[in-house]
Amino acid sequence: MKLFYHIGRYFILVWTILQKPERASIYRRQIILEMDNLGLQSLGIVAIISVFMGAVVTIQTAFNTDHPLLPIYAIGFATRQAIILEFSPTVISLILAGKVGSRIASEIGTMRVTEQIDALEIMGVNAAGYLILPKIIASMVINPALVVISMFLGIFGGWMASAITGVVPLSNYVYGILFEFSQYDIFYALIKTVVFAFIIASVSGYFGFYTKGGALQVGHSSTKAVVFSSIYVILFNLLLTQILLV
Repeated sequence: MKLFYHIGRYFILVWTILQKPERASIYRRQIILEMDNLGLQSLGIVAIISVFMGAVVTIQTAFNTDHPLLPIYAIGFATRQAIILEFSPTVISLILAGKVGSRIASEIGTMRVTEQIDALEIMGVNAAGYLILPKIIASMVINPALVVISMFLGIFGGWMASAITGVVPLSNYVYGILFEFSQYDIFYALIKTVVFAFIIASVSGYFGFYTKGGALQVGHSSTKAVVFSSIYVILFNLLLTQILLV
């Protein structure tokens, strides 16, 4: 029963968040600020993970597809498909669930336990919308850009691994990257990323907004935000894959 209680309260919060804002200009400034805090400041870790992820996928694919009937360019093809369809949108979203989700939950949770949210509500401000909506919009805008960068860097990481280790000739790797490329793969990955961004920001905001107690409870809310955001990202990854690819 407690699960249904949280699900119901989550959807009530989402409905409150989506109410018409009091002053749109304040929200626009806040969205730009959140795009920097939640997105651009995560660019470094996204870049590092993507390059090494692409390199590892290329090397492992090369060592596990050593068959005379399998063309050598299949390594580049498999690397491209793995990075675009799964690794970049899903793995990067899980990384952001840890980094961004904990930040959102701890920030809003601290405001709750220090009664700043209560002060906003007394002044007649839609506190949920003011605090969470800019984070949701910023995440849904900037996360797809991060994933596109991750795709490029992941493929580049595979190219670097090919050049350094020689597991596959560069010409064959590039040919495999270009072989039967479908733009729908990019569309599919970005659709998943937008949904994941909404889940991460809204679920983390939920746990932060309903924090009770003190600093210890803020830490608990932050942990719950990361855990549940990651679980829902994995769950919706399965659902979206079934809907969009089957």
